[in-house]
Amino acid sequence: MPKRNDLEQKALQLIMNMGSRGVLQSELWRKMNASSREGSRISIKLESKGLIYRERELYKGRWTYRLYSKRKPITIDSIFSCPCLTCPDSSKCEPRGTISPNNCDKLTQWILESASEEEADPPNPGE
Repeated sequence: MPKRNDLEQKALQLIMNMGSRGVLQSELWRKMNASSREGSRISIKLESKGLIYRERELYKGRWTYRLYSKRKPITIDSIFSCPCLTCPDSSKCEPRGTISPNNCDKLTQWILESASEEEADPPNPGE
C-alpha cells in the first residue's frame, strides 16, 4: 500500500495538472484508484496545508467538491521575461557585489509586475 505522503503528492500533481478548471473530488479518486474515504481525507489534508482549495458544487444532482490547486505548474514561461537572462552585467552580478540582485531596479520592477499580474489573474473556479 502506498504511503499517505505519496498519495498526497500524486493527488496534488493531478489537481495541478487540471489547471484553472479544477477537478471533481470523485473524479480524482477514480484516477488514483483510491476509496472515497481515503480521497476525502487526502483532500482535507491538502486543504489544511494550504496547497488546494475546495468549492462545493452540485454535480448530476449530488453535492461534491471541485478541487483547485493554489500552486501553478512550473513552466519556462514563468521566467521567460526575467531581465537577468539578457542582462549585460550578469557575469559580474553577485549577492555581495557592486552589481547585485539585491539592488537591481530592473529585477525589482520585474518581480513587482509579475506579482501584480498574478493578483489580477487569480484561478477562475467558474471555468
